[in-house]
Amino acid sequence: MPEPDEICGVNIAFAVVGSKWKPTILWVLAGRPHRFAELRRAVGGISEKVLAAQLRELERDGVVCREAGAGFPLNVRYSLTPAGVTLDRLLEPLAEWGHQLQRGR
Repeated sequence: MPEPDEICGVNIAFAVVGSKWKPTILWVLAGRPHRFAELRRAVGGISEKVLAAQLRELERDGVVCREAGAGFPLNVRYSLTPAGVTLDRLLEPLAEWGHQLQRGR
């Protein structure tokens, strides 16, 4: 029998975005696709190692698409998948709630 956290949709969704950096990565990619270095600059404060790991996890979860083009150096762009666009839209009300909470302090 599956554990309760494995069948609760909220827990499953939070497992996809539940890290310090993933919501920011999604927010940046919602604007447009980015190459790795420009994504790192846009996110700010994240190491290359952590960004690469977070992108791999988001790609594994079907939220981010990694597209490698021809050329040297390798031209890799990251963008949101359709599921990532849906997730970004769903996170907008949560972000607004967070802003309201912060203003209320």
